[in-house]
Amino acid sequence: MAQRHTVTFEPVDIEIEVSEDETILEGAFRQGIMLAHGCKEGQCSACKSFLIEGEVDLERYSTFALADYEQEEGYTLLCRAHAFSDLTVELLHYDEEMLTSGVPIRSLKTKVDSIEPLTHDIYKLCLALDGEEPLEFHAGQYVDVRIPGTDSTRSFSMSNTPAVADRLEFMIKIYPGGQFSGLLKDELAPGHELQVKGPYGVFILREHSDADLIFIGGGAGMAPIWSLLDSMAERGIHRNVTYYYGARARKDLFHVDQLQRLSERLPGFRFVPALSEPEPDDEWDGEVGLITNVVDRLEGDLSGREAYLCGPPPMIDASIPMLGAHGIPEARIFYDKFTITASEEEQEHARA
Repeated sequence: MAQRHTVTFEPVDIEIEVSEDETILEGAFRQGIMLAHGCKEGQCSACKSFLIEGEVDLERYSTFALADYEQEEGYTLLCRAHAFSDLTVELLHYDEEMLTSGVPIRSLKTKVDSIEPLTHDIYKLCLALDGEEPLEFHAGQYVDVRIPGTDSTRSFSMSNTPAVADRLEFMIKIYPGGQFSGLLKDELAPGHELQVKGPYGVFILREHSDADLIFIGGGAGMAPIWSLLDSMAERGIHRNVTYYYGARARKDLFHVDQLQRLSERLPGFRFVPALSEPEPDDEWDGEVGLITNVVDRLEGDLSGREAYLCGPPPMIDASIPMLGAHGIPEARIFYDKFTITASEEEQEHARA
């Protein structure tokens, strides 16, 4: 039986117990502690922390996430680190409100209920919980879905809200050669079993604030934002929200009518879609350009607001300084950055 060790997180003074056969991040998740994280594969550095005291062993990771000199100085990745003694860890990135608001991670069996196209390359997947207890989660979170017949997983954000107790819904982009998305389009069918594990993620509404909100996203990045908006409407959270959504052409837009009607349930909501490369027959009279440029052009002083971003790294990386120039500090910008999976050959994005 693997030995267990105590991990103390500073400066928040939270203590957990972890086993040597699990990573520190997994041990925290198991106990409902919501540490900052991203890819969970040692590639993104979101969980980078400083080891003040103790000894860890690291699984394989990318030196882009943790350079050799950083490891020598005492930095570590909590998603790759196994404790081999009691530890004291300084958290470099954390949201104190979020830390203890987590839900313990569960594994559960589901069955495919339905698969339907939303666009030519984005599909809606609905999983029935197949007799399982409802999965507790916060709007905006995601689960890992095991690829049938393998030990690999892909991460997808729920698009439904926690109030929907009998199923999990996702918006998933189809990538050529995608190990999971290829199955979704060509092989998976109602009745097929899928194993999921979660919930993960800190892309959730900070409810201590009543600040007005800016949402920016594109493609299948609508999933967690759709969940957040729908949850706000269900719960009567009336904060002014502007949602900027970027697509390439009209054929890449979906749920436009539902989003435009959302103001009936969510007072103060405004939806602004934009096309970066409208086609000649699109007959588009809306905003045109990259979504970050559209926001930059249409918005003035955004001081006092909070921003939620969901999409690929280039969009996130362009949005943060742009929003900063409009008065939103990085501490008030929350994002879910899609990352490439460990297998670059598949070119399939996590949570995409």
